[in-house]
Amino acid sequence: MNSDDPRIQQKAILETEQRLLYTEEVPEEDGCRTTLNKTTINCSQAPMENADEINSEAFLASMELDAKERARRRRENRVLADALKDKGNKAFARGDYDAAVLCYSEGLNKVKDMKVLYTNRAQAYLKLGDYQKAIVDCEWALKCDEKCTKAYFHMGKAHLALKNYNMSRECYQKILEISPKLQTQVKDSLNQVNLQEKADLQEKEAQRLLDSGKHAAVTVKNLLETLCKPDQNPLFYAGGIEILTEMMKDCTEQTLFRTHNGFSIISENEVVRRCFSATGKDVVGETVCVSVLRLWQAVCSGNEENQRLLLLCPNLGRLLPSLLATRLLTVRQQSFALLLQLTQTDYGRSLVISHLDLTRLLEALVSFLDFSDKEANSAMALLTDLALDERFRVWFQANLPGVLPVLTGVLERDPMVTSPSALCRCIALMGNLSAEAAVRRQMFASEEFREACLGLMARCEEDMDFFREVMYILLGLVMNLCLQSPFVYEQVWAVEVSRKCMFLLNSQDGGILTRAAGVLSRTLSSSRKMVEEALRAGVVKKMIKFLKTGGQTASRYAIKTLAVCTNSHYEAREEVIRLDKKFGILMKLLSSEDEMVVGNAALCLGNCMEVPYAASSLLKTDVVQVLLKHAGGDAQETAMQLNAGIALGKLCTAEPRFAAQLRELHGIEILNSTMKYVADP
Repeated sequence: MNSDDPRIQQKAILETEQRLLYTEEVPEEDGCRTTLNKTTINCSQAPMENADEINSEAFLASMELDAKERARRRRENRVLADALKDKGNKAFARGDYDAAVLCYSEGLNKVKDMKVLYTNRAQAYLKLGDYQKAIVDCEWALKCDEKCTKAYFHMGKAHLALKNYNMSRECYQKILEISPKLQTQVKDSLNQVNLQEKADLQEKEAQRLLDSGKHAAVTVKNLLETLCKPDQNPLFYAGGIEILTEMMKDCTEQTLFRTHNGFSIISENEVVRRCFSATGKDVVGETVCVSVLRLWQAVCSGNEENQRLLLLCPNLGRLLPSLLATRLLTVRQQSFALLLQLTQTDYGRSLVISHLDLTRLLEALVSFLDFSDKEANSAMALLTDLALDERFRVWFQANLPGVLPVLTGVLERDPMVTSPSALCRCIALMGNLSAEAAVRRQMFASEEFREACLGLMARCEEDMDFFREVMYILLGLVMNLCLQSPFVYEQVWAVEVSRKCMFLLNSQDGGILTRAAGVLSRTLSSSRKMVEEALRAGVVKKMIKFLKTGGQTASRYAIKTLAVCTNSHYEAREEVIRLDKKFGILMKLLSSEDEMVVGNAALCLGNCMEVPYAASSLLKTDVVQVLLKHAGGDAQETAMQLNAGIALGKLCTAEPRFAAQLRELHGIEILNSTMKYVADP
């Protein structure tokens, strides 16, 4: 490049660019690249005495070696940074946030642009209450990746803690712009911002009124100071609490109760705690408990921040469920009234699910089945509302082994001494929860639970007129349980359930008939012996009757039952042919929009084609076109295509004239092109 010849200079520049380009292509981890200075080289000759002695090749090789060395060092530093991140995560998990910050900081000394270290350290700073440092780390993470939702999330929390409500909202809105699928999480976070801002404004207004000397505000403050006196007579506290309850007229008094530590004054009072914890409460203890429960209702009515603080009180997660289960009527009623109040809103339900001992709560609510119809129905309605929340369902699935005995106990109850409507609500709740495969699997795996279902069916059979609704709901639960087929170790149970459902097919109630048929459609395939029993009991005739007069759901179950019976027993095929002249019912089902109905109808028809001369009764129909349409068409479930194709094959085998029709319609080619996809896993 120091040559006087311009051509030599240009050649050297091009060679340099090529070598620099090669160094740029060296792969580096974490998407980071070494920035190269491409400042245009001054082509003018530098005044050097020995310019001809400079070895350009050595210079370029040195640059290349340096780039490779820097890439190697970065890879080594990245390994060290990853190890420090893992170490920091472990410290964070055990609650040692200072140690976590130290590890993440050391990692950043190794690799400056590793965003996960910034977001993790920001999260540790949040735990330590160092919100400004958390914000700074989030800003650095966003410099590494401007679409880092985790950084915006932590930054939103930090701004919320600093009461920068608008800035917090902006962070959460940014998450929604980047990833709309996080709408639920963003909605919850924005709700927290709104609630905290609302609480902040309430506190400022309450303090203003207190400073102005408003009588009610000053009275609340003075009453709380009076209740701080230790070791007084229990009735002293009960009286003061009742007066305080009367003072809770609006948001100002509720807020002053909160800002003057009302929750801790009451919950940490030793006399009050002894009254709550006493196993056998006397009249005085009962009075104290009731007065406190009424106060909490008054304080929390319409006040989300007070609801949150109440549920954060130590031991309340176990205390409230235990009060719900007490035999003292007034305490139980007031506890339930409080719980009912807390669960009126989505926010309140989320607080209850997050902070109460849900196992004890479920046990307590189920115990209401022992009480009056009104109490039992109210408790089951509340439990049903809680179960609609996804967080409750997640908890239920994870903790089912612990609560399954409680649910089994419900099924073992004597329906004669239990509110039928409340019992139906509880069983319906089990049925809804069993729609989840993981829940259903655990329920079905419990022999006690399965036997309890059978036992309750037997007790309901004793008076079907009185227990009709209980039986109907119970059959829904059993139908879900039967989705766990094939029954490997539970065949005895499946046979018993099938027998009871065969008996129920004699009912005059359409709902019972439909669900009994639904259970049979899922249990008969478990035992050839059971199919034989069902055939002797006239199941084919009953299912044909369903298909003639029943609705869409009943038809689904009936045709599946017929498909199971005809698949294993020649007698069933003959009876179908005898009862369904010229296959009019099956042909009608083949025109259904329901793929399951069509698939089972095709399977049943194919089975019947094995009976001599059965196929000839279809010669004047368009059965070939119909089956070919289903076999060669698009379907969500390949079973329908497969069954239609098999039925078509059996039809053509039984009656050669159908084979001629199939060739005319180019059916062989259509089946060949379709079946290879059906056969693919």
